[in-house]
Amino acid sequence: MASHRRPKQPNPAYTGILTATAAAAVAVSASPASADPLPDPNKKGVQAQVDRLYEEATQATEKYNGAKEKADKLQEQVDNLQDAAARQQSALNDLRAQLGSVAAAQYRDGGIDPTVQLALSAGPETYLEKASALDRLTVRQSGTLREYLAQQRTLQQQRTEATQKLEDLRKTRTELADHKKTIQGKLAKAQRLLNAMTAEERAKAAAEEQRASRASERAGLGSQASASQRGAAAFQAAQSRVGMPYAWGADGPNSFDCSGLTSWAFRQAGISLPRTSQQQANVGTRINALGDLRPGDLIIMRSDLSHVGFYAGNGQILHAPKPGAQVRYEAIATSGMPFMWGVRIG
Repeated sequence: MASHRRPKQPNPAYTGILTATAAAAVAVSASPASADPLPDPNKKGVQAQVDRLYEEATQATEKYNGAKEKADKLQEQVDNLQDAAARQQSALNDLRAQLGSVAAAQYRDGGIDPTVQLALSAGPETYLEKASALDRLTVRQSGTLREYLAQQRTLQQQRTEATQKLEDLRKTRTELADHKKTIQGKLAKAQRLLNAMTAEERAKAAAEEQRASRASERAGLGSQASASQRGAAAFQAAQSRVGMPYAWGADGPNSFDCSGLTSWAFRQAGISLPRTSQQQANVGTRINALGDLRPGDLIIMRSDLSHVGFYAGNGQILHAPKPGAQVRYEAIATSGMPFMWGVRIG
């Protein structure tokens, strides 16, 4: 595999340094998701409170992502079941028309067989459970009748399953709305705190962002090769997003949350990953030692597995870190996030 170098940021429009106030404004207006380390609960000050709120928003964001993925799958299943039921109903109507022709012929011959009458009624199954009920029909008529009843049962099963899936979808959408409300509440509270910052606090927060951006621009990634072609391709795609803004629930191409960046990048490499960091933690081959990671491997961070990024080489992570920040490189050792394990894909 070829070695990796840090590419230039793709768009100068995204390279400016956000002040704390501007970052917070982006956080609220673009609904960004956090992926920052869990701050020290004993640390004081407005920024520490904001960091804690951002961390809580991160946890809610991954729950939101999981619920949204589930809702999307349920909606697809419901649509498929409803389409299948519509096709089944059409086939049933055709068979019913054939049975109607049988009834018409029998009527002309002196009377409609009770079996056919029941088949054309709303619920013929009880009568037709008796094999003798079919004795009065020809072999062809009997086959048509049996097919009609079998398709009628299939249609009922499809409708029952669709009803159950719709109920699951309703519950999942309620869960989705709850997570969204939680995220927006955390970010709104953080915004109020940021609005109340003193000039000194604003300057300090802006300086921190400037340091992080400068460190990302200077990040030395070394020359280590990726372990797989797919991993290399996904990492290269993620590198092309450096400087893009962070937004909760976003999976590209112009804004991301942490798992949104990794899932988007692997899609560019032809691999479909689960949406959340917790799910991504359990795919591929687990790499337990930080020293065994190669560029393009996923890095799973925090004990609740609520953050994911790419190992970029030379102890660096490429990730979408937090509200108001941009996709960037950062030293793993100084990120404040505990390393759990790596994941190698492809």
